[in-house]
Amino acid sequence: MVFGWAQIAMDIQPLFVLVTGEGHLHGFSHTYIGATLLALFSAVSGKYLSEVGLKVLGIAKKSKPVNIAWWVAFVSAFIGTYSHVALDSIMHSDVVPYYPLSQANNLHGLITVANLHMFCLYSALVGAIIYYSVQYVTKKQSKAI
Repeated sequence: MVFGWAQIAMDIQPLFVLVTGEGHLHGFSHTYIGATLLALFSAVSGKYLSEVGLKVLGIAKKSKPVNIAWWVAFVSAFIGTYSHVALDSIMHSDVVPYYPLSQANNLHGLITVANLHMFCLYSALVGAIIYYSVQYVTKKQSKAI
């Protein structure tokens, strides 16, 4: 959930530009410095928002609350923001990921947008297979005990 929250936080600035027509579409939020600041914000706020959200959704019960470890929140947020910059750097020509050190975007056009979408889709499928495999093994082990 923190990873997802970090994705949303990354795109607030571009959403503002799309709505108002003012500013640079993939501006400071899509630099590694901006991503670092947003990761810190997303980890701290996302940990608490996620814990409350899990309780509201009924996934976390009063008798067994879900506590997201700080290291998990920070790793999730940093993976979320840094991967967002990297993937958008490949896809969008206006991203300057190393700003203010460099105006270069060496990743732009590294692969086609269609191949980038396929990479994301296959990554999601692999992630789902791993997730459900772990869930299956965990349930099977808990029944055996």
